[in-house]
Amino acid sequence: MDSVAIPLLMLLCLATFKLSFCTRNHNITCIQSERQALLRFKQDLEDPSNRLAAWTNDGDCCKWDGIICDKNGHVIKLQLGSSQGAHLRSKLGGKLNPSLLDLKYLTYLDLSNNDFRETQIPIWFWNLSSNLCYLNISRNQFQGTIPDLLTMIHPSVVIDLSSNNFRGQLPLLSSNVTAIDFSNNSMSGSTSHFFCHKMDELMTLEVLNLGNNLLSGEMPDCWNKFPRLVGIKFCDNNFSGKIPSSLGNLTSLQSLHMRNNSLVGEIPSSLKDCSELLTVDFGDNQLSGDIPPWMGERLSKLVILSFHTNKFNGTIPKEICFLPFLQILDLSHNKLSSDIPRCISNLSAMASINKSDNKIFYRTSRGSFFENILLVMKGRVVDYSTNLKLVKTMDLSDNSLSGEIPEEVTSLVGLQSMNFSHNLLVGSIPDSIGVMGSLECIDLSTNNISGEIPPTISLLTFLSHLNLSHNELTGKIPTSTQLQSLSATSFLGTKLFGPPLTESSESNAVEFSSSVGKRQDNGHEVDWSFLSKELGFCLGFFGALVSSLFCKCHGALYNFNI
Repeated sequence: MDSVAIPLLMLLCLATFKLSFCTRNHNITCIQSERQALLRFKQDLEDPSNRLAAWTNDGDCCKWDGIICDKNGHVIKLQLGSSQGAHLRSKLGGKLNPSLLDLKYLTYLDLSNNDFRETQIPIWFWNLSSNLCYLNISRNQFQGTIPDLLTMIHPSVVIDLSSNNFRGQLPLLSSNVTAIDFSNNSMSGSTSHFFCHKMDELMTLEVLNLGNNLLSGEMPDCWNKFPRLVGIKFCDNNFSGKIPSSLGNLTSLQSLHMRNNSLVGEIPSSLKDCSELLTVDFGDNQLSGDIPPWMGERLSKLVILSFHTNKFNGTIPKEICFLPFLQILDLSHNKLSSDIPRCISNLSAMASINKSDNKIFYRTSRGSFFENILLVMKGRVVDYSTNLKLVKTMDLSDNSLSGEIPEEVTSLVGLQSMNFSHNLLVGSIPDSIGVMGSLECIDLSTNNISGEIPPTISLLTFLSHLNLSHNELTGKIPTSTQLQSLSATSFLGTKLFGPPLTESSESNAVEFSSSVGKRQDNGHEVDWSFLSKELGFCLGFFGALVSSLFCKCHGALYNFNI
C-alpha cells in the first residue's frame, strides 16, 4: 500500500530528539577509556558530511557533538540522530561497533533517521538495552529479529524501533517499558504471547504503537494488565475477530486506533468506561450493528470519531449531538439510513472558529504525544499536524441517508469540509449555506437534491472544491470568482446552466464513476467523489519537543482513505 511520509509531524514538529530525562553537566572531562570506545565506534561509521570531525584522539569527548557526560565524566547520552528531512549526505551509515558496550554508564542512545543500508542488527547490540532509559533507532534500514526485552533496570523506559525492516514475532517486554513503537516494520504472527505473558504482572506501558506490520489473529483479551495505557495504535495489520471487551478496563485511554484490519462484530459496550477517549478510529474494518448511542453520552470528550468503511447500519444516533468537542466526524461508506439529525447544530466545536493552532495531544508520565491526520482535501492528500486543532470536517458520504439536508447544518460555521455525497437526500441546498464561511470543500454529488443553488453560496470565499453533480438541481449557476473557476464536472448530470458549464458540457453530461475507494496510480491524486481521512499516530511514534514524547501518525493512502 502506498504511504506518504510525514515531514513534521504531525505531530511532528519533529526534529532531533531532545528528551531530557538524563542528567547533564558541561564542566567535566571525559574518561580516557570511554573516549577510546567512542573512537572505535566512529571507525566503523560512514560519515559523508564529516559530522564527527571533532571526534579526535586528543579531544575531550564530553565536548564532542552528540555526547553528554555526567559529573564524573562518564558518557551517559549518545545523540547521533539526524533531523527529519536531513540530506542523505548528512546521515551516518556503516556498521555498529561493539565498543558501545564499553560505555557502561550509557542510558540514552539515539541513532534515528540515519542510513545504515539494511544493516543486520548484531546480537550484542540488544545487551545495551538493559541499562538504557531511552533507545531510538527508528527510520533506518536495520534488519533482523528483536529478542525479548525483559531486563530493563530503569523504572521508565522509552523505545522507538519504528520504520525499519524488523521481522518475526513481537518480543516480550519488561514491565518497566513506558512507551514503545514497533510501527512500520514486518513483525508478524499472533500477539497473544505479547499481551498475555505473566497475567499477574501489571505493566507500566502508556503508549503502544504496532501500526503497519503483518500482525494477525484475534486481538487478545488480556488488557487488564495494562491499566496505564493512554494511546494504542493497531492500524494497518491483519487483526481479525471482535474488539476485546477487556479494553473497557483501560480507563486512562485517550487515543484508540484500529483502522484497516478485519475486525468484525459490534462495538463492545465495555468501551463506555473509557471516558477519557479523545480519538476513536475504527475505520476500514468489517464492524457491524448500530452505532452505540452511549458513545455520545459516555465519551463526551471525543474530538475525532472515524467509523468509515464498515458495515454499520441503523440511524445516526441523536446522542452524537452530545459531543461538544467533536471536530472530525467520519461515518462514510456504511449502511446508515434515515435522516441527518437536526440536532447537529449542538456540535459546538464545529460551530466555532478556532483562533489558535493548538495541537491535539495526550499526556503521559514521559511528556506528551500528539496526533496527525491525513485528509483528502481539494482532491489531494493533505498532512495536518501541528494545526490539527484547526481542522473540522464531516463526512457522511456513501450511505443511504434520506430526507433533506437540515438547515441546522449551516450553524456549523467552523466546518472546512462537508461531504454528504452518494446518499438519497432530497429537498434543496439550505438557503443560508453562505454563512459557513470556513468551507473549502463541499460534496453533495449523487443525491436527489433539487431546486436552485442558493445565491449565498457566492459568499464562500474559501471554497475551492465543489461537487454538485448528479442531482436534480436547476437554474443558473450563481456568479462568483470561486464558482466560475471550478471545473465543469462539478455540475454535470444536473439541469444547471451558465459558466463554468459550456453548451457542450450542459448537453453531454459525463457519467461519474460510482466506484469509490479504488487506488489510483500515483497514490496522491484522488477523485473528489470520495473524501477520506487517515487518523492516527503511527510512523515514527516518538519525537522530541523538549522533554515531551511525541507520537507520530502516518496513514496509508488508499483512494478513499484514512
